[in-house]
Amino acid sequence: MADQKTDAITDETLEYVAILAKLELSEDEKKAAKQDMERMLAYIDQLKELDTGQVEPLSHAFAAENVFREDVAVHTDGHEDTLLNAPQKNGRCFTVPKTVI
Repeated sequence: MADQKTDAITDETLEYVAILAKLELSEDEKKAAKQDMERMLAYIDQLKELDTGQVEPLSHAFAAENVFREDVAVHTDGHEDTLLNAPQKNGRCFTVPKTVI
């Protein structure tokens, strides 16, 4: 597997990628993009040579744990706390300026 090299980027592949990316490239830009893509694929081929047999697969770069809290039912709608920030109130409601004529 390490001796398999990725195929070179063809003009058709480059055109297809440009269409997908909605890019209009000049001939010079196509040439530069093709070289960039070939360098990326060469780097991927280089990475394939690494022995990763002893490396444990990861789903995240950092350990991720779900932290759950106890689900406690609370019998309140919280209107008292909500109304603490109201500039004006009328009983259990906000008082706001009239906006409809």
